[in-house]
Amino acid sequence: MASKRCSYKSHSFDISYELVNPAAEESLLILHGWGSNKEIMKQAFGKKIADFKHIYVDMPGFGKSTNEMILTTRDYAEIMKLFLAALGAEPKIAMGHSFGGKVATLLATPYLVLLSSAGIITEKPWSIKLKIATVKFLKPLGIKKIRSLFVAPDAQGMSHEMYETFKNVVDEDFEASFAQSRSKALLFWGKEDTATPLYTGERIASLMPRSQFYPLEGDHFFFLQHSGFIEQKILESIDPTKSL
Repeated sequence: MASKRCSYKSHSFDISYELVNPAAEESLLILHGWGSNKEIMKQAFGKKIADFKHIYVDMPGFGKSTNEMILTTRDYAEIMKLFLAALGAEPKIAMGHSFGGKVATLLATPYLVLLSSAGIITEKPWSIKLKIATVKFLKPLGIKKIRSLFVAPDAQGMSHEMYETFKNVVDEDFEASFAQSRSKALLFWGKEDTATPLYTGERIASLMPRSQFYPLEGDHFFFLQHSGFIEQKILESIDPTKSL
């Protein structure tokens, strides 16, 4: 495990990363989802796709990487570009889970692998709409503890910077970015995913001109069960004559 320091908009970021198969010529960047870190991605894919150098990264504010800045998804992508430049890497493939899928899309690598990517706005349940309305009503009254009562589970325990970042990215409409992508894309989705429902994956696939879509059994972390199948489809996409 190692780290690289990157400077972006007058802020410094210590980016924690790990390489697997470091002697391989071509590289694969693997990005985790919101609230996660590189370890779960390594657990799934660390022994797969052995012909590629794997670059596992804790994105700023997650795992062992630092962040003291309010960020957007595009900021994350720019920081990842700076990190890759510092590492001297030009990944052939970018893989991203959930929030990491949006970041990976912006990197415009030749091949893109999306695992239940975020980026399509979903209809909020009535209970969530009620919480939002209540917070908006009580905020002018100066009730400071209201945030702790209604904050989403994904945002609990965050620093101010990461909570504001969360608000920036949680309901982001990424349809235009998906439509503009020219990467050869493989989309894998959990059929029982409730965080990024199956229909959002179908929508992304319809927007991306060079994509293939694979619904698989499982929830938002379906890829832990299906890493072998995902590996096979990646290898076939890169070289149609190669299969496991």
